[in-house]
Amino acid sequence: MTAEAPVVSVLIPVLDEEASIRATVAAMCDQDVPGGHELLFLDGRSSDRTRSILEQLAHEDPRVRVIDNPARRVPQALNTGLRAARGEFVGRMDAHTFYPPDYLARGIDRLRRGDVDWVAGPQIPRAGGTWSRRLALALGSRLGVGGASFRRLAECETDTDTGFTGVWRRATLEAHGGWDEDWPVNQDSELGARIRAAGGRIVCVPAMAAGYVPRDSIRALARQYWRYGQYRAKTSGRHPSSMRRSHLVPPALLATLLAALVPGSTGRPFRAGVAAYVWALLAAAAGSIRRAEPRGDAAFVPLLLATMHVTWAAGFVVGSIRFGAPLTGAARALRGS
Repeated sequence: MTAEAPVVSVLIPVLDEEASIRATVAAMCDQDVPGGHELLFLDGRSSDRTRSILEQLAHEDPRVRVIDNPARRVPQALNTGLRAARGEFVGRMDAHTFYPPDYLARGIDRLRRGDVDWVAGPQIPRAGGTWSRRLALALGSRLGVGGASFRRLAECETDTDTGFTGVWRRATLEAHGGWDEDWPVNQDSELGARIRAAGGRIVCVPAMAAGYVPRDSIRALARQYWRYGQYRAKTSGRHPSSMRRSHLVPPALLATLLAALVPGSTGRPFRAGVAAYVWALLAAAAGSIRRAEPRGDAAFVPLLLATMHVTWAAGFVVGSIRFGAPLTGAARALRGS
C-alpha cells in the first residue's frame, strides 16, 4: 500500500460472493478517480472461497484491502470500514450493483462544490436470472417505485430523503456516528433522517445511476420486503419526519384486503377497493409489455407487485408491534408536514 492516502475509501460488505467477486473487484478497480481510491471489502465470515479470492486479489493489487466483519451484518461492516478508511471521502458500493466508471469521481466533485452532505445516483433495476428479470420489469413501473424518488431516472439533480449507496465526506459520517447498528435493514434511511434533521442535504445525480440486480425468487423477494416494512416502521418511529404518505398506502391496502373478507354489505366497499387495486396491477402489467423481453414476463408483474406490497405492509404492522407504532410520523405524513 502506498504511503500517500487515497482520496476516497470505498466500503463493500460481502458475504459468500465466490461466483462473482472477481468481476466485482475488477469493475471497482476500474473506477477512474483522480487522487486514487482504495477498496475495503468487509467480509462477514463467508463460508465459500470469497475470503481467499479477495486475499489473493489484495496481494496482487494494494488498493484492495480485506477486513473481517465478525458481526456479519451490514451496518457493523460499514462502521468497521469507516474506522479503517484513509480517504478524505468515503464511498459505499454493493457487490451486486453495476456502477458507471466515473461514479466516485462525480460524487466527489459534487461534494467539493459544496451545499450537500450525501451524493448518490438513481437505483435502476438490472435483470439477472429469470425471476430477477421479471422483478426488474415490475420495479420499472410506478407501482414498483412508490414514493422513492431515487429509484427512477430524472433529467436533473434532485433532493431526496435518502440515497442508494453513494459518497460522503468521511468527516460527515464520523460527525454523525456512522451507521446505527440497531438497523440491520433500512440503515441508509435511518442515516439519511439524521443527516437531514441536522440540516444536511442529500442529492441524487442522474449521471451516477447504478444498476442493481433484484432478488431472483419470489420467496427471497417476500423476505426482503417483509424486513423492509418492519424497519421502515422502526425508522419512522425514531424519525417521524422521515415518513412519507406513500408509506401509509401498503398498510391501508392490507386493511382493505382483510376488510373485503367481511361478508355482506359491510365488506362491499372494500371489495370495490380490491377490484380497483387488481385493475391497477393489470394496468401496470399492460404498461410493461413493451419493455418485457420476453413479452410473457409482463404476465408476472401483478404477482410480483402484490407480493412486494402485501409483505411490506405485513412487515410494517409487525414492526409497529415490535418497535412501537409510528403514530407521530403517520400524523405528520397525513398533514403533509
